Amino acid sequence: MEIYQKLINKKAKLSLVGLGYVGLPIALEFAKHISVVGFDISDERVAMMKKKQDPSEELSAEAFDNCDITFTSKPEDLKEASFHIIAVPTPIDSHHMPDLSPLISASKTVGQILKKGDYVVYESTVYPGATEEDCIPVLEEYSGLKFPQDFKVGYSPERINPGDKVNTLTSVVKIVSGCDDDSLDNIAKTYELVVKAGVHRAPTMKVAEAAKVIENTQRDVNIALMNELSIIFSRMGINTFDVLEAAGTKWNFLKFYPGLVGGHCIGVDPYYLAYKAKEYRYHPQIINSGRFVNDSMGFYIAKQLVKKLIAKGKKILNSKVLVMGVTFKENVSDLRNSKVVDLINELKTYGVMVDVADPFASSKELKREYGLELVDDIADDYNAVIIAVSHDNYLSLDEDYFKSITSKNAIVVDVKGMYRNKISELDYWSL
Repeated sequence: MEIYQKLINKKAKLSLVGLGYVGLPIALEFAKHISVVGFDISDERVAMMKKKQDPSEELSAEAFDNCDITFTSKPEDLKEASFHIIAVPTPIDSHHMPDLSPLISASKTVGQILKKGDYVVYESTVYPGATEEDCIPVLEEYSGLKFPQDFKVGYSPERINPGDKVNTLTSVVKIVSGCDDDSLDNIAKTYELVVKAGVHRAPTMKVAEAAKVIENTQRDVNIALMNELSIIFSRMGINTFDVLEAAGTKWNFLKFYPGLVGGHCIGVDPYYLAYKAKEYRYHPQIINSGRFVNDSMGFYIAKQLVKKLIAKGKKILNSKVLVMGVTFKENVSDLRNSKVVDLINELKTYGVMVDVADPFASSKELKREYGLELVDDIADDYNAVIIAVSHDNYLSLDEDYFKSITSKNAIVVDVKGMYRNKISELDYWSL
């Protein structure tokens, strides 16, 4: 009997290794149809999930209802499963090099319990070839089994978008791939259990890996162009968002906007592709240029603000600035690779006193990750306010609010252009 039939007949279980933003929604969705073992290395996170609490604060308690799932942090419990999905982070290190250590560690864990006939599917974003070159040898080494005779492997890149309640796991087409025709068919049918939008069967695992890594690389390069344009237009005294609104009236104009590009996808994935390209003796100029522009934007915004404060006769040392929003994107609690931190740290190098506020972020997590803390109370004498993240909570704020928390001749820096044409008395600047 093929693995797909065993899963739907509940004669086999599926495991999900890594229960973060990506893994937990997938695990719960599968658990509505088949038996699932949810594994995470964090005892604390597992304890929360057993209480129907999502550590990432994305899912409600109701999302756990009617799910056939067992949460565990014990690797031996994975022996119960025969179809393993690995969805762990693939970050970059301080030198912008791929850090595959979480992926290799997860592969070791699965390899130690792997049985003949088992399937392993990777969802973590990697460069083309990583599954075959980096992961499968680890599975073979720790299992003592031979690929592909003893076990099958596939790659199905995640498309989870934190904070997005419209483009969800079930409503977005899923790319699937396998090591041969039989594995591709079983993997595709298994994912079709939960993805209502259907699946796209990629011809090879490398194609699926490449498709994922260019999704975010494409966005990164396009946003970099908008950021570069914003620098040019700022020098010309033109509002970038006014320009984009006008240009956007043409049917084929691509609507990208300037901003701080962080997080664990767009700000990371291009480095994976650039790294692999060098192995083939190609230096990716456009990809690297886009990364340079986007990685520089936090420093650019900070310097522009300092210049404006000086122009107003403000004393930079110990001037007070409030930064509103520190997560990597709107309406999420995720702080990973937040470029707002670059902005804050750059302001501090000038001796600026910076307060940070964010309705979604955890002060404890912010302290642990970056050595920063959220303020409990917002003051009323800031020389400038930077709205760095377009949280929904900020949409209703008006000029009177900003006047109430600032000193005379204050500056409002609106990174995402939320308050364009709404600020008239305060000095207003946006990208």
